[in-house]
Amino acid sequence: MLFNTTGFFLFLAVVLFLFYVSPRALRKYILLVASYWFYATWNYKFLALLFALTCIDYCAALALQKVSPARKKLVLILSLSANLGFLGFFKYYNFLAVNAATLMGRDPRSFWFDIVLPLGISFHTFQSMSYVVDVYRGEQQVIRNPTDYALFICFFPQLVAGPIVRARQFFGDLLNWRPPHSGDVARGLMLLVLGLTKKMALADQFAKVADSYFKNVSANPGSLTAWSGVFAFAMQIYFDFSGYTDMAIGMAKLLGFHFPVNFRRPYLAASITDFWRRWHISLSSWLRDYLYIPLGGNRHGTLNTYRNLMITMLLGGLWHGANWNFVVWGGYHGALLGLERAIGQTRLGREGQGWTYVPRALLTFVLVLISWVFFRAAGVRQSMAILGQMFGGAGGTLLLEPWHFMLAGAALLLAVLEERLDWFEWLMRAPAWAYAGGLAVLFLCLEMFAVVDVSIPFVYFQF
Repeated sequence: MLFNTTGFFLFLAVVLFLFYVSPRALRKYILLVASYWFYATWNYKFLALLFALTCIDYCAALALQKVSPARKKLVLILSLSANLGFLGFFKYYNFLAVNAATLMGRDPRSFWFDIVLPLGISFHTFQSMSYVVDVYRGEQQVIRNPTDYALFICFFPQLVAGPIVRARQFFGDLLNWRPPHSGDVARGLMLLVLGLTKKMALADQFAKVADSYFKNVSANPGSLTAWSGVFAFAMQIYFDFSGYTDMAIGMAKLLGFHFPVNFRRPYLAASITDFWRRWHISLSSWLRDYLYIPLGGNRHGTLNTYRNLMITMLLGGLWHGANWNFVVWGGYHGALLGLERAIGQTRLGREGQGWTYVPRALLTFVLVLISWVFFRAAGVRQSMAILGQMFGGAGGTLLLEPWHFMLAGAALLLAVLEERLDWFEWLMRAPAWAYAGGLAVLFLCLEMFAVVDVSIPFVYFQF
Protein backbone atom coordinates (compact mmCIF):
# COMPACT_ATOMS: atom_id res chain seq x y z
CA MET A 1 0.00 0.00 0.00
CA LEU A 2 1.92 2.99 -1.30
CA PHE A 3 1.61 6.39 0.37
CA ASN A 4 0.65 7.96 -2.96
CA THR A 5 -2.45 5.81 -3.58
CA THR A 6 -6.13 6.34 -2.93
CA GLY A 7 -6.22 3.15 -0.88
CA PHE A 8 -3.65 4.47 1.55
CA PHE A 9 -5.46 7.76 2.11
CA LEU A 10 -8.68 5.86 2.79
CA PHE A 11 -6.73 3.75 5.31
CA LEU A 12 -5.29 6.90 6.92
CA ALA A 13 -8.74 8.53 7.14
CA VAL A 14 -10.17 5.44 8.86
CA VAL A 15 -7.25 5.28 11.31
CA LEU A 16 -7.56 8.97 12.19
CA PHE A 17 -11.31 8.63 12.69
CA LEU A 18 -11.07 5.54 14.90
CA PHE A 19 -8.13 7.00 16.82
CA TYR A 20 -9.93 10.17 17.84
CA VAL A 21 -13.42 8.75 18.47
CA SER A 22 -12.07 5.98 20.70
CA PRO A 23 -11.33 6.28 24.42
CA ARG A 24 -7.77 7.32 25.09
CA ALA A 25 -6.91 3.95 26.64
CA LEU A 26 -7.67 2.19 23.35
CA ARG A 27 -5.83 4.51 20.98
CA LYS A 28 -2.42 2.86 21.05
CA TYR A 29 -4.07 -0.50 20.37
CA ILE A 30 -5.80 1.00 17.35
CA LEU A 31 -2.46 2.27 16.08
CA LEU A 32 -0.82 -1.10 16.73
CA VAL A 33 -3.49 -3.07 14.86
CA ALA A 34 -3.49 -0.54 12.03
CA SER A 35 0.30 -0.73 11.76
CA TYR A 36 0.34 -4.53 11.63
CA TRP A 37 -2.45 -4.48 9.06
CA PHE A 38 -0.52 -1.94 6.99
CA TYR A 39 2.53 -4.20 7.06
CA ALA A 40 0.44 -7.29 6.27
CA THR A 41 -0.88 -5.70 3.07
CA TRP A 42 2.67 -5.96 1.69
CA ASN A 43 3.41 -9.52 2.82
CA TYR A 44 1.55 -10.95 5.79
CA LYS A 45 4.08 -13.80 6.12
CA PHE A 46 6.72 -11.41 7.44
CA LEU A 47 4.55 -10.37 10.38
CA ALA A 48 6.07 -13.32 12.22
CA LEU A 49 9.58 -11.96 11.59
CA LEU A 50 8.59 -8.48 12.73
CA PHE A 51 6.97 -9.93 15.84
CA ALA A 52 10.03 -12.12 16.58
CA LEU A 53 12.46 -9.20 16.37
CA THR A 54 10.15 -7.15 18.58
CA CYS A 55 10.03 -9.90 21.23
CA ILE A 56 13.80 -10.44 21.16
CA ASP A 57 14.70 -6.82 21.85
CA TYR A 58 11.83 -6.27 24.28
CA CYS A 59 13.07 -9.22 26.35
CA ALA A 60 16.71 -8.21 25.94
CA ALA A 61 16.02 -4.78 27.42
CA LEU A 62 14.19 -6.34 30.37
CA ALA A 63 17.11 -8.71 30.91
CA LEU A 64 19.60 -5.82 30.86
CA GLN A 65 17.82 -4.39 33.88
CA LYS A 66 17.89 -7.66 35.81
CA VAL A 67 21.22 -9.33 35.09
CA SER A 68 24.48 -8.55 36.82
CA PRO A 69 26.78 -5.92 35.28
CA ALA A 70 29.16 -8.69 34.18
CA ARG A 71 26.45 -10.29 32.03
CA LYS A 72 25.01 -7.15 30.48
CA LYS A 73 27.46 -7.21 27.61
CA LEU A 74 26.51 -10.81 26.84
CA VAL A 75 22.81 -9.86 26.66
CA LEU A 76 23.64 -6.94 24.37
CA ILE A 77 25.74 -9.16 22.09
CA LEU A 78 22.96 -11.74 21.85
CA SER A 79 20.40 -9.07 20.99
CA LEU A 80 22.60 -7.43 18.35
CA SER A 81 23.53 -10.83 16.93
CA ALA A 82 19.87 -11.75 16.51
CA ASN A 83 19.07 -8.48 14.77
CA LEU A 84 22.11 -8.55 12.53
CA GLY A 85 21.58 -12.26 11.89
CA PHE A 86 18.09 -11.71 10.52
CA LEU A 87 19.24 -8.67 8.57
CA GLY A 88 22.30 -10.49 7.26
CA PHE A 89 20.37 -13.52 6.09
CA PHE A 90 17.53 -11.75 4.33
CA LYS A 91 19.55 -8.89 2.88
CA TYR A 92 23.11 -10.16 2.42
CA TYR A 93 23.09 -13.96 2.18
CA ASN A 94 22.76 -14.10 -1.61
CA PHE A 95 25.33 -11.34 -2.05
CA LEU A 96 27.86 -13.30 0.01
CA ALA A 97 26.86 -16.60 -1.61
CA VAL A 98 27.35 -15.30 -5.14
CA ASN A 99 30.76 -13.84 -4.32
CA ALA A 100 31.86 -16.98 -2.50
CA ALA A 101 30.78 -19.18 -5.41
CA THR A 102 32.59 -16.93 -7.86
CA LEU A 103 35.81 -17.10 -5.82
CA MET A 104 35.50 -20.89 -5.75
CA GLY A 105 35.10 -20.97 -9.54
CA ARG A 106 31.57 -22.33 -9.32
CA ASP A 107 28.29 -21.21 -10.83
CA PRO A 108 27.36 -17.90 -9.08
CA ARG A 109 23.96 -19.35 -8.21
CA SER A 110 25.36 -22.52 -6.63
CA PHE A 111 24.38 -21.44 -3.12
CA TRP A 112 21.53 -19.14 -4.13
CA PHE A 113 18.23 -18.99 -2.23
CA ASP A 114 15.09 -17.29 -3.50
CA ILE A 115 14.82 -14.83 -0.61
CA VAL A 116 12.20 -12.09 -0.45
CA LEU A 117 13.49 -9.03 1.39
CA PRO A 118 11.14 -8.09 4.26
CA LEU A 119 9.79 -4.59 3.85
CA GLY A 120 11.62 -1.94 5.87
CA ILE A 121 13.90 -4.44 7.64
CA SER A 122 16.90 -2.09 7.56
CA PHE A 123 14.95 0.72 9.21
CA HIS A 124 13.13 -1.12 11.99
CA THR A 125 16.22 -3.22 12.76
CA PHE A 126 18.36 -0.12 13.30
CA GLN A 127 15.59 1.47 15.36
CA SER A 128 15.25 -1.57 17.58
CA MET A 129 19.01 -2.00 18.04
CA SER A 130 19.41 1.62 19.08
CA TYR A 131 16.82 1.09 21.84
CA VAL A 132 18.70 -1.89 23.30
CA VAL A 133 22.03 -0.07 23.08
CA ASP A 134 20.54 2.99 24.82
CA VAL A 135 19.18 0.78 27.62
CA TYR A 136 22.61 -0.84 27.94
CA ARG A 137 24.24 2.59 28.18
CA GLY A 138 21.72 3.76 30.77
CA GLU A 139 20.39 6.44 28.43
CA GLN A 140 16.89 4.93 28.05
CA GLN A 141 14.42 3.57 30.57
CA VAL A 142 13.22 0.02 29.99
CA ILE A 143 9.76 -0.14 28.43
CA ARG A 144 7.73 -2.72 30.34
CA ASN A 145 4.50 -2.57 28.37
CA PRO A 146 4.93 -4.87 25.33
CA THR A 147 2.26 -2.98 23.41
CA ASP A 148 4.18 0.26 23.78
CA TYR A 149 7.37 -1.33 22.52
CA ALA A 150 5.65 -3.13 19.62
CA LEU A 151 4.14 0.17 18.49
CA PHE A 152 7.58 1.80 18.60
CA ILE A 153 8.86 -0.81 16.14
CA CYS A 154 5.92 -1.00 13.75
CA PHE A 155 4.35 2.50 13.80
CA PHE A 156 3.11 2.69 10.22
CA PRO A 157 4.09 6.24 9.17
CA GLN A 158 7.80 5.43 9.44
CA LEU A 159 7.83 1.63 9.39
CA VAL A 160 8.87 1.25 5.76
CA ALA A 161 11.47 3.97 5.14
CA GLY A 162 12.02 5.94 8.31
CA PRO A 163 12.99 8.37 9.59
CA ILE A 164 14.81 6.27 12.18
CA VAL A 165 13.23 7.52 15.42
CA ARG A 166 15.10 7.27 18.72
CA ALA A 167 13.29 5.52 21.58
CA ARG A 168 13.47 8.50 23.93
CA GLN A 169 11.70 10.69 21.39
CA PHE A 170 8.97 8.21 20.51
CA PHE A 171 8.19 7.16 24.06
CA GLY A 172 8.31 10.76 25.20
CA ASP A 173 5.37 11.37 22.88
CA LEU A 174 3.58 8.07 23.54
CA LEU A 175 3.78 8.03 27.34
CA ASN A 176 2.99 11.74 27.66
CA TRP A 177 0.58 11.92 24.74
CA ARG A 178 -1.37 15.11 24.20
CA PRO A 179 -3.85 15.91 21.44
CA PRO A 180 -2.12 17.85 18.65
CA HIS A 181 -2.88 21.56 18.83
CA SER A 182 -4.15 23.47 15.82
CA GLY A 183 -0.61 24.42 14.77
CA ASP A 184 0.48 20.78 14.66
CA VAL A 185 -2.61 19.82 12.67
CA ALA A 186 -1.97 22.61 10.16
CA ARG A 187 1.71 21.68 9.89
CA GLY A 188 0.89 17.97 9.55
CA LEU A 189 -1.62 18.57 6.78
CA MET A 190 0.75 20.89 4.90
CA LEU A 191 3.63 18.40 5.16
CA LEU A 192 1.37 15.59 3.97
CA VAL A 193 0.34 17.49 0.84
CA LEU A 194 3.85 18.87 0.29
CA GLY A 195 5.33 15.37 0.47
CA LEU A 196 2.72 14.02 -1.94
CA THR A 197 3.52 16.86 -4.35
CA LYS A 198 7.25 16.19 -4.14
CA LYS A 199 6.63 12.54 -4.90
CA MET A 200 4.04 12.68 -7.67
CA ALA A 201 4.69 16.03 -9.34
CA LEU A 202 8.49 16.10 -9.09
CA ALA A 203 10.11 12.75 -8.25
CA ASP A 204 7.92 10.68 -10.54
CA GLN A 205 8.40 13.05 -13.48
CA PHE A 206 12.17 12.79 -13.18
CA ALA A 207 11.87 9.05 -12.48
CA LYS A 208 10.49 8.43 -15.96
CA VAL A 209 13.61 10.01 -17.45
CA ALA A 210 16.06 8.32 -15.07
CA ASP A 211 14.47 4.87 -15.44
CA SER A 212 14.52 5.15 -19.23
CA TYR A 213 18.22 6.06 -19.21
CA PHE A 214 19.51 3.54 -16.66
CA LYS A 215 17.42 0.73 -18.15
CA ASN A 216 19.45 0.85 -21.37
CA VAL A 217 22.62 2.90 -20.95
CA SER A 218 24.29 1.48 -24.06
CA ALA A 219 21.45 2.76 -26.24
CA ASN A 220 21.87 6.29 -24.84
CA PRO A 221 25.50 7.29 -25.51
CA GLY A 222 26.99 10.73 -25.12
CA SER A 223 28.14 13.04 -22.37
CA LEU A 224 25.04 15.26 -22.42
CA THR A 225 22.82 12.18 -22.28
CA ALA A 226 24.68 10.73 -19.31
CA TRP A 227 24.75 13.96 -17.31
CA SER A 228 21.04 14.60 -17.91
CA GLY A 229 20.14 10.99 -16.96
CA VAL A 230 22.14 11.18 -13.74
CA PHE A 231 20.73 14.65 -12.97
CA ALA A 232 17.22 13.22 -13.41
CA PHE A 233 17.98 10.51 -10.85
CA ALA A 234 19.43 13.06 -8.44
CA MET A 235 16.16 14.96 -8.61
CA GLN A 236 14.13 11.78 -8.33
CA ILE A 237 15.82 10.37 -5.25
CA TYR A 238 15.76 13.65 -3.35
CA PHE A 239 12.13 14.53 -4.02
CA ASP A 240 11.08 10.89 -3.61
CA PHE A 241 12.75 10.31 -0.25
CA SER A 242 12.20 13.77 1.21
CA GLY A 243 8.59 13.57 -0.01
CA TYR A 244 8.10 10.29 1.84
CA THR A 245 9.70 11.76 4.95
CA ASP A 246 7.48 14.86 4.81
CA MET A 247 4.42 12.62 4.58
CA ALA A 248 5.61 10.45 7.47
CA ILE A 249 6.31 13.48 9.68
CA GLY A 250 2.98 15.02 8.69
CA MET A 251 0.99 11.88 9.50
CA ALA A 252 2.78 11.54 12.83
CA LYS A 253 1.87 15.12 13.74
CA LEU A 254 -1.79 14.45 12.96
CA LEU A 255 -1.61 11.59 15.47
CA GLY A 256 0.22 13.60 18.14
CA PHE A 257 3.78 12.37 17.50
CA HIS A 258 6.83 14.41 16.55
CA PHE A 259 9.43 12.88 14.24
CA PRO A 260 12.87 14.39 13.66
CA VAL A 261 13.71 16.37 10.54
CA ASN A 262 15.37 14.08 8.00
CA PHE A 263 16.39 16.54 5.26
CA ARG A 264 17.63 20.13 5.31
CA ARG A 265 18.02 21.12 1.65
CA PRO A 266 21.03 18.85 0.98
CA TYR A 267 21.69 20.10 -2.54
CA LEU A 268 22.57 23.50 -1.08
CA ALA A 269 25.45 21.95 0.87
CA ALA A 270 28.86 23.58 0.46
CA SER A 271 30.86 20.42 1.22
CA ILE A 272 30.31 16.68 1.47
CA THR A 273 30.50 17.00 5.25
CA ASP A 274 27.75 19.60 5.07
CA PHE A 275 25.80 17.32 2.71
CA TRP A 276 25.74 14.55 5.31
CA ARG A 277 24.52 17.02 7.92
CA ARG A 278 21.53 17.63 5.63
CA TRP A 279 20.86 14.29 3.88
CA HIS A 280 19.03 11.40 5.60
CA ILE A 281 19.87 12.96 8.95
CA SER A 282 18.34 10.17 11.04
CA LEU A 283 20.64 7.60 9.38
CA SER A 284 23.79 9.75 9.43
CA SER A 285 23.27 10.58 13.12
CA TRP A 286 22.59 6.88 13.86
CA LEU A 287 25.84 5.89 12.15
CA ARG A 288 27.66 8.60 14.08
CA ASP A 289 26.26 7.64 17.51
CA TYR A 290 26.23 3.85 17.21
CA LEU A 291 29.15 3.15 14.89
CA TYR A 292 31.59 6.04 14.34
CA ILE A 293 31.86 7.14 17.97
CA PRO A 294 32.05 3.58 19.40
CA LEU A 295 34.84 2.87 16.91
CA GLY A 296 36.72 5.76 18.50
CA GLY A 297 35.51 8.69 16.43
CA ASN A 298 38.24 11.30 16.16
CA ARG A 299 39.65 10.65 19.62
CA HIS A 300 42.65 8.46 18.83
CA GLY A 301 44.72 10.21 16.24
CA THR A 302 44.43 11.20 12.61
CA LEU A 303 44.89 7.79 10.99
CA ASN A 304 42.32 6.15 13.26
CA THR A 305 39.89 8.96 12.52
CA TYR A 306 40.19 8.34 8.77
CA ARG A 307 39.83 4.61 9.36
CA ASN A 308 36.68 5.13 11.43
CA LEU A 309 35.22 7.46 8.82
CA MET A 310 35.84 4.94 6.05
CA ILE A 311 34.46 1.97 8.01
CA THR A 312 31.35 3.96 8.91
CA MET A 313 30.66 5.05 5.35
CA LEU A 314 31.43 1.63 3.85
CA LEU A 315 28.94 0.03 6.24
CA GLY A 316 26.53 2.89 5.60
CA GLY A 317 26.77 2.12 1.90
CA LEU A 318 26.28 -1.59 2.48
CA TRP A 319 23.24 -0.80 4.67
CA HIS A 320 21.52 0.43 1.52
CA GLY A 321 21.85 -2.86 -0.28
CA ALA A 322 23.81 -6.04 -0.97
CA ASN A 323 25.66 -4.78 -4.02
CA TRP A 324 29.25 -3.79 -4.69
CA ASN A 325 27.95 -0.51 -6.08
CA PHE A 326 26.72 0.50 -2.63
CA VAL A 327 30.09 -0.40 -1.13
CA VAL A 328 31.80 1.82 -3.72
CA TRP A 329 29.23 4.56 -3.06
CA GLY A 330 29.95 4.46 0.67
CA GLY A 331 33.71 4.31 0.13
CA TYR A 332 33.54 7.27 -2.26
CA HIS A 333 31.77 9.39 0.36
CA GLY A 334 34.13 8.16 3.07
CA ALA A 335 37.14 9.19 0.97
CA LEU A 336 35.66 12.65 0.33
CA LEU A 337 34.86 13.13 4.03
CA GLY A 338 38.43 12.15 4.90
CA LEU A 339 39.83 14.50 2.26
CA GLU A 340 37.78 17.41 3.57
CA ARG A 341 38.95 16.70 7.10
CA ALA A 342 42.56 16.60 5.87
CA ILE A 343 42.31 20.00 4.19
CA GLY A 344 40.24 21.59 6.96
CA GLN A 345 36.94 21.93 5.13
CA THR A 346 34.65 20.13 7.59
CA ARG A 347 33.10 23.27 9.05
CA LEU A 348 31.78 24.64 5.81
CA GLY A 349 28.07 25.24 6.16
CA ARG A 350 25.73 27.99 5.17
CA GLU A 351 27.24 30.61 7.50
CA GLY A 352 30.37 32.61 6.91
CA GLN A 353 31.19 31.52 3.37
CA GLY A 354 30.80 34.76 1.47
CA TRP A 355 31.48 34.73 -2.25
CA THR A 356 32.96 31.20 -2.14
CA TYR A 357 29.62 29.61 -1.31
CA VAL A 358 28.27 29.28 -4.86
CA PRO A 359 31.32 27.58 -6.42
CA ARG A 360 31.67 25.29 -3.40
CA ALA A 361 28.00 24.35 -3.55
CA LEU A 362 28.26 23.66 -7.30
CA LEU A 363 31.35 21.50 -6.80
CA THR A 364 29.64 19.60 -4.00
CA PHE A 365 26.59 19.00 -6.18
CA VAL A 366 28.76 17.64 -9.00
CA LEU A 367 30.54 15.31 -6.55
CA VAL A 368 27.17 14.10 -5.27
CA LEU A 369 25.96 13.56 -8.85
CA ILE A 370 28.97 11.30 -9.46
CA SER A 371 28.08 9.31 -6.34
CA TRP A 372 24.51 8.79 -7.53
CA VAL A 373 25.86 6.88 -10.54
CA PHE A 374 26.99 4.09 -8.22
CA PHE A 375 23.77 4.29 -6.21
CA ARG A 376 21.50 3.82 -9.24
CA ALA A 377 23.44 1.80 -11.80
CA ALA A 378 22.90 -1.96 -12.08
CA GLY A 379 26.50 -2.79 -11.27
CA VAL A 380 30.06 -1.51 -11.13
CA ARG A 381 30.57 -2.20 -14.84
CA GLN A 382 27.57 -0.09 -15.80
CA SER A 383 28.68 2.62 -13.37
CA MET A 384 32.08 2.87 -15.04
CA ALA A 385 30.44 2.98 -18.47
CA ILE A 386 28.25 5.88 -17.37
CA LEU A 387 31.18 7.76 -15.83
CA GLY A 388 33.11 7.18 -19.04
CA GLN A 389 30.32 8.82 -20.99
CA MET A 390 30.00 11.68 -18.49
CA PHE A 391 33.69 12.58 -18.68
CA GLY A 392 34.76 11.17 -22.03
CA GLY A 393 31.68 10.86 -24.19
CA ALA A 394 30.95 13.10 -27.12
CA GLY A 395 27.74 14.99 -27.72
CA GLY A 396 24.59 13.14 -26.87
CA THR A 397 20.95 14.08 -26.48
CA LEU A 398 19.48 16.10 -23.65
CA LEU A 399 16.94 13.80 -22.02
CA LEU A 400 15.18 16.54 -20.10
CA GLU A 401 12.53 18.87 -21.47
CA PRO A 402 12.53 22.61 -20.68
CA TRP A 403 9.69 22.12 -18.20
CA HIS A 404 11.87 19.68 -16.24
CA PHE A 405 14.36 22.49 -15.72
CA MET A 406 11.48 24.80 -14.81
CA LEU A 407 10.44 22.39 -12.05
CA ALA A 408 14.02 22.01 -10.82
CA GLY A 409 14.55 25.78 -10.94
CA ALA A 410 11.35 26.45 -8.97
CA ALA A 411 12.41 23.90 -6.37
CA LEU A 412 15.87 25.47 -6.15
CA LEU A 413 14.36 28.93 -5.65
CA LEU A 414 12.09 27.65 -2.88
CA ALA A 415 15.04 25.88 -1.22
CA VAL A 416 17.16 29.06 -1.27
CA LEU A 417 14.27 31.10 0.13
CA GLU A 418 13.70 28.51 2.84
CA GLU A 419 17.42 28.55 3.65
CA ARG A 420 17.52 32.33 3.92
CA LEU A 421 14.02 33.40 4.91
CA ASP A 422 12.47 30.28 6.47
CA TRP A 423 9.33 30.74 4.40
CA PHE A 424 7.73 27.49 5.54
CA GLU A 425 7.71 28.63 9.15
CA TRP A 426 6.32 31.99 8.05
CA LEU A 427 3.53 30.20 6.19
CA MET A 428 2.70 28.19 9.31
CA ARG A 429 2.28 31.43 11.27
CA ALA A 430 0.55 33.33 8.46
CA PRO A 431 -3.16 34.19 8.31
CA ALA A 432 -5.55 31.45 7.23
CA TRP A 433 -5.88 32.86 3.71
CA ALA A 434 -2.11 32.54 3.13
CA TYR A 435 -2.08 28.98 4.47
CA ALA A 436 -5.03 28.06 2.26
CA GLY A 437 -3.27 29.66 -0.68
CA GLY A 438 -0.19 27.52 -0.06
CA LEU A 439 -2.31 24.36 -0.06
CA ALA A 440 -4.06 25.51 -3.22
CA VAL A 441 -0.72 25.96 -5.00
CA LEU A 442 0.34 22.45 -4.02
CA PHE A 443 -2.92 20.96 -5.25
CA LEU A 444 -2.52 22.91 -8.48
CA CYS A 445 0.96 21.43 -8.93
CA LEU A 446 -0.49 17.98 -8.36
CA GLU A 447 -3.18 18.64 -10.94
CA MET A 448 -0.71 19.93 -13.52
CA PHE A 449 2.33 17.67 -13.06
CA ALA A 450 1.42 14.57 -11.03
CA VAL A 451 2.19 11.22 -12.64
CA VAL A 452 -1.01 9.22 -12.22
CA ASP A 453 -0.90 6.74 -15.08
CA VAL A 454 1.67 4.50 -13.40
CA SER A 455 2.52 3.63 -9.82
CA ILE A 456 6.21 4.33 -9.16
CA PRO A 457 7.36 2.92 -5.77
CA PHE A 458 9.28 5.07 -3.33
CA VAL A 459 13.02 4.55 -3.90
CA TYR A 460 13.82 3.74 -0.26
CA PHE A 461 11.10 1.09 0.02
CA GLN A 462 13.68 -1.36 -1.37
CA PHE A 463 15.94 -0.88 1.67
